[in-house]
Amino acid sequence: MDVVENDGNEAVNPSNGRCCGRENGPRINGMVSDSTSYSPVTQAHPAPRLLDLVRARIRFRHYSLRTEQAYVDWTRRFIHFHGNRHPSGLGHQAVVAFLTHLATDLNVAASTQNQAQSALLFLYREVLDCDLPLLDGVARANAAIRLPVVLTRDEVALLLGSLRGTHRLFGELLYGSGLRIMEGVRLRVKDLDLDRREILVRDGKGAKDRVTVLPGRLVRPLRCHLHDTAHLHRIDLRDGFGNVWLPAALGRKHTSASREWCWQYVFPADRRSIDPRTGSIRRHHMSDQSFQRAMREALRAADIAKPASPHTLRHSFATHLLEAGSDIRTVQELLGHSDVSTTMVYTHVLKRGGRCVVSPLDRLSERPVSLPHDT
Repeated sequence: MDVVENDGNEAVNPSNGRCCGRENGPRINGMVSDSTSYSPVTQAHPAPRLLDLVRARIRFRHYSLRTEQAYVDWTRRFIHFHGNRHPSGLGHQAVVAFLTHLATDLNVAASTQNQAQSALLFLYREVLDCDLPLLDGVARANAAIRLPVVLTRDEVALLLGSLRGTHRLFGELLYGSGLRIMEGVRLRVKDLDLDRREILVRDGKGAKDRVTVLPGRLVRPLRCHLHDTAHLHRIDLRDGFGNVWLPAALGRKHTSASREWCWQYVFPADRRSIDPRTGSIRRHHMSDQSFQRAMREALRAADIAKPASPHTLRHSFATHLLEAGSDIRTVQELLGHSDVSTTMVYTHVLKRGGRCVVSPLDRLSERPVSLPHDT
């Protein structure tokens, strides 16, 4: 049984004051770590540690575990950057300095800097109950505008043919349905309609539901896969387990739902693990990192010289549908894009490069005769 370790609690206590404009707040002795504690006075009941407060507020807001881990990590890095001083003693200029450091010294991407800013705004507004003014003066990372990496149909066939076992089925589903990798691993049995050949994507990006296509050629492989998954679930039930994580308060409303077959993951992990939030032992979904590793190996085996990732299969799904004449609005709905302009990016990678024009060199009847060198 795997133990999924939590990312630890930092022993950082808030000070008595909450004024964000004050720059001379308390310091945390030594490096911020799980074993370090700070308290200005001896207390019978020590105050909650800062990162515990961050985690508690994130869970109150029902943010995902990945958001929790990212926000906690940015809070930790912010504290380290300012010499382990408590954030309540740091104000607007300290946040600006940290965000500017990310862009100018570390050259992070714009999305990384935006994530750090969101984490710090959450820290001050939601945890420390202190509003920050507008973050003027921050050196912004340049947002690069890049076209998506797209595989040809032959390359997709080679790639999928190089995958093995469950990873091949999973890769075919990502490409055939246009799923994001986390949408794929989080699929539940109830989300598949094999008869209607539909997939109901729950709580996708932006907390939106959508319906997408289920390839007909995957119906039989999925039935066989679900048969094996059901057998694994019966073993878990026999051993006293079999419960799965349920969203929001559904587990409290329907106490037996977590053990029901319809709520199980389509692609479960091969071993049980410990939930880092509740400590419960259960079988989670397949790790997205395991498929990423399998895909990297498949790219090397297929000798595909492109920086492809699992998301490339989603890009290829959209591009190949548009190549086949599908309406762009239909593709937009299948992908779950809020704005059609997001889907329009795939029109730039259709069929030919160079903005879909034919080079005049390709229109020449034959290669021009080389002129002799001047003497």
